[in-house]
Amino acid sequence: MDFGLVLQTDPPASRVISLMKRAERNGFTHGWTFDSAVLWQEPFVVYSQILAHTTTLRVGPMVTNPGTRTWEVTASTFATLNDMFGNRTVCGIGRGDSAMRVAGRRPTTLARLGEAIDAIRDLAEGREAEVDGQRMRLPWVRDGRLPVWMAAYGPKALALTGRKADGFILQLADPFLTEWMVKAVRNAAAEAGRDPDSVTICVAAPAYVGDDLAHAREQCRWFGGMVGNHVADLVARYGEHSGMVPEALTEYIKGREGYDYSHHGRAGNPSTDFVPDEIVDRFCLLGPPEAHIEKLRALRDLGVDQFAVYDMHDAQETTIDAYGAEIIPALGD
Repeated sequence: MDFGLVLQTDPPASRVISLMKRAERNGFTHGWTFDSAVLWQEPFVVYSQILAHTTTLRVGPMVTNPGTRTWEVTASTFATLNDMFGNRTVCGIGRGDSAMRVAGRRPTTLARLGEAIDAIRDLAEGREAEVDGQRMRLPWVRDGRLPVWMAAYGPKALALTGRKADGFILQLADPFLTEWMVKAVRNAAAEAGRDPDSVTICVAAPAYVGDDLAHAREQCRWFGGMVGNHVADLVARYGEHSGMVPEALTEYIKGREGYDYSHHGRAGNPSTDFVPDEIVDRFCLLGPPEAHIEKLRALRDLGVDQFAVYDMHDAQETTIDAYGAEIIPALGD
């Protein structure tokens, strides 16, 4: 199993770079950041410095979207980084949540997202692609490689992931829901004539190592609110008891009352009071190293290839170090 580190690009950028260097030293293979131009600093500028100060770490957004940048700009940015640092980027992409809504726009349609996945990958790898009716190619790209991983929760998005994406990003670490969603992605891949095992599975969630569970829960409760924001969209689209989305995912949002993006992805988010301890425990990895190892082995048995640690809490360095010293070595068996 591979391991990634997920951060927000809060200033100073030097701290983000330092944490990514620390992650590589501790055996992490991927460095991810949020991508929301209003809320945080521009990630692609920071990626250039992360790549320059690491040796093997692969970097990318978790996740970008097709709406805040034109597709050829996104592809050219990835291709430039790859040319500079040797194909060490991954494009995580989704419909757009905070990046679009904070700017007063609606998330992109799945149809347009599917077109963007093909176009961005083709352009970044040197092939011709169509962008809004215009055929184009980046003539300077040589031997480019850009895996595109899609974030998804709902049935239509999971199906699109299986048809189009090189990887699947699932932002929660509940084994029951992971099994359900991985199966949906792999079935869609098979129906599209693809090898289901060719789709890389990445589970991303907060991890907090320590014995004080009450404190760990409070530091990670924000995540239930972030996931609930996506679940609310699914309920609005499919209905609460449609059978299209598992009730294990939808039940807890009944007490949800709006969402404030100014606290998005941060400990102490006041928009997450509705999230019960049970959901925090199910969606996150909390407790001593042994508890993390046990849950990660269960996820690995379900086909998860990478666990990406959301490290937005008050124990960033100690979490990275604990994973490097005890948890990552245990998952190498």
